Amino acid sequence: MSTPAQYLLETQNLELAYGAFHAVNGVNLKVEAGTIHTIIGPNGAGKTSLFHCLTGERQATAGAIRFNGQNIIKKPAHGRVGLGMARSFQLTSLFQNLSVRENLRLAAQGRDGLGALNFWRHVDSRREHLEVADQVLERLQLTARAQTLAGELSHGQQRVLEVGMSICSKPQLLMLDEPTSGMGIDDIPIMTQLISDLGRDHTVLLIEHNMSIVMSISQRITVMSHGQILVEGTPDVVRADERVRVAYLGEAA
Repeated sequence: MSTPAQYLLETQNLELAYGAFHAVNGVNLKVEAGTIHTIIGPNGAGKTSLFHCLTGERQATAGAIRFNGQNIIKKPAHGRVGLGMARSFQLTSLFQNLSVRENLRLAAQGRDGLGALNFWRHVDSRREHLEVADQVLERLQLTARAQTLAGELSHGQQRVLEVGMSICSKPQLLMLDEPTSGMGIDDIPIMTQLISDLGRDHTVLLIEHNMSIVMSISQRITVMSHGQILVEGTPDVVRADERVRVAYLGEAA
């Protein structure tokens, strides 16, 4: 009988090479289930390239990616979603001309894979998707904007909606790529609280540049530099590390 994996997500010597250039260079990442795990690092450190490998947007050139103990490195992106991975992107990818509720309903419908394209499905199936949408609306505090077109929301509300669409598939692992990017100062606390709240039901892996958010909500932090892991540990460990101050914060040694 197989034993459960120690980590929900684990990479082993993961690489993404473009010729002689290694955007990801031998990364051994370990993400425990039920944690909020944040990846930080300067621009060009390889954070988004790592995310691309994990989600199947790019095919890693070497190494292994284990999700629930299964090596998924050859699985296409949609196959990884089917296993319980979901991702939001730096740029919003909403249906701008559909309502907030309809965006969420379509995201919930997407859980059904190819079955989502069956237009002759029973009305109860649509009702189930709407129930998921309404539950997520409440969680996002967007119920009052349910019938608003997504394109009419503020940028901050659009980012919140996109995270909501990610959780409609009820993933085990929620991957967020710079969720507060471009958000106004008033919207950032809403997103921070949302991520913290989602961490109770999902394992959350995020890339984030706002260090106050990182330090306040993360249980574990991975610092990347030049495609490699520089430091990994608790916020206190990372904050105190001299290499982080030099490589990431730009302080003199």
